[in-house]
Amino acid sequence: MKNLLKLSLISLLLVNVAFAGANRFPKNPDLHQTPGKLCTTPTERRYPEQIAYCERDVDSYLKNSIIAKYDTLFGFEIRSMKRLDFKIDHLIPLCAGGANVEENLWPQHKSVYEITDPIEPVLCEKMAQGKLKQADAVKLILKAKMNLDQAPAIFNELQRL
Repeated sequence: MKNLLKLSLISLLLVNVAFAGANRFPKNPDLHQTPGKLCTTPTERRYPEQIAYCERDVDSYLKNSIIAKYDTLFGFEIRSMKRLDFKIDHLIPLCAGGANVEENLWPQHKSVYEITDPIEPVLCEKMAQGKLKQADAVKLILKAKMNLDQAPAIFNELQRL
């Protein structure tokens, strides 16, 4: 009986540790905090559709502010984790016309960007070829970032265009 109780307590502890670790960082952006925003101050226009393109320009202060906000508002523990395991992601990628503003930026863990990052160059290549409109590209990348399990299918769909 003692062994069964010990085993139950150990199992409960492992479940709690695993659950706590699962909530230390966001798996998806919070769409109230990070709804996405398109570039309004372009340095150039790209693709057949002539979408506005903003050069990458996010300073360290803004990056740290975004991390702190996600930790404070949502109870994540990003600041206590390795900074190299995170990047500040453009929800709408720059190559798809995204902006360098807080509404388009969120802290993305490497376990997440390893899933979504391969989609972005294919998405923008299809836009450059005129095979994908910006509005459709934005919908697809948002769908992938909000539904990580659908990212491989979205990647495959884009490759078939």
